[in-house]
Amino acid sequence: MKKTTALLLITILALLLAACGNDEEGADGNRKVTLGISGSDTTIWDHIAEKAEKEGIDLEIVTFSDYVAPNIALAEGELDLNAFQTISYFDEFVAEHKLDIVPIGSTVIAPMGLYSEKHESIDELPEGSQIAVPNEATNMGRALLLLEEAGLIELADEAGLTGTADDITDNPKKLEIVPMISGQTPRAMGDVAASIINNGIAVDAGLNPTEDPIARESETATPYINLIAASEENAEDPDFLKIVELYQQEDTKEFIIEHTKGAQIPTFVSVEELVDYQ
Repeated sequence: MKKTTALLLITILALLLAACGNDEEGADGNRKVTLGISGSDTTIWDHIAEKAEKEGIDLEIVTFSDYVAPNIALAEGELDLNAFQTISYFDEFVAEHKLDIVPIGSTVIAPMGLYSEKHESIDELPEGSQIAVPNEATNMGRALLLLEEAGLIELADEAGLTGTADDITDNPKKLEIVPMISGQTPRAMGDVAASIINNGIAVDAGLNPTEDPIARESETATPYINLIAASEENAEDPDFLKIVELYQQEDTKEFIIEHTKGAQIPTFVSVEELVDYQ
């Protein structure tokens, strides 16, 4: 009886292990790789997925509506990869949440913009205008640097990449900074003079990041290069690195420029260059 029970348990265990192994394979026998992005536009990654299928990889795109969940999901093993964030945001988030995830490749720079429904230029912004900005540390710092680049404010030298309104040293128009969740910044446009909106969120809101902003950050802002991330233990996985390779190919670059009408600038640098931005 004991021998029969033991054999039964071994059989059940073997079936369970086999089932787990099949979870990583698509219906065609390809390896399944899940990748999380923020926003609803999957067009570019659908293009990558078509190329990946020819390499034996079924790339499944999972969309999120915020900048927090994709990193948590990656760290907890619910995703294999994610691709939605800048290196400066990534570093800040990983340090704060103590996550074992790392960048494995660069993708694009997606310049942040200042948008307005009421004014056609920054010169038209009246004194005391309210400006909506993302409230995440690096996104807020980035927004304030955009306002400084536009000549609307000046920041203290120590503000760095994570400045707050307290770091404003000169504010000629007496602008009021109104922090809010990134995803709310487009919806706030009717209530404020202008709103600083991340590129991808702007696209989802029907805005054109090339034509619509009344001010736009520099395309060479290296802390704001976007990346593909993986768990630290899987950073050298050949299939994950193949995804990076497929993204950084010339046809992908041309596809990105055409699809985004120049709103996203492909920026393919080594991981060493990516992390060395300070």
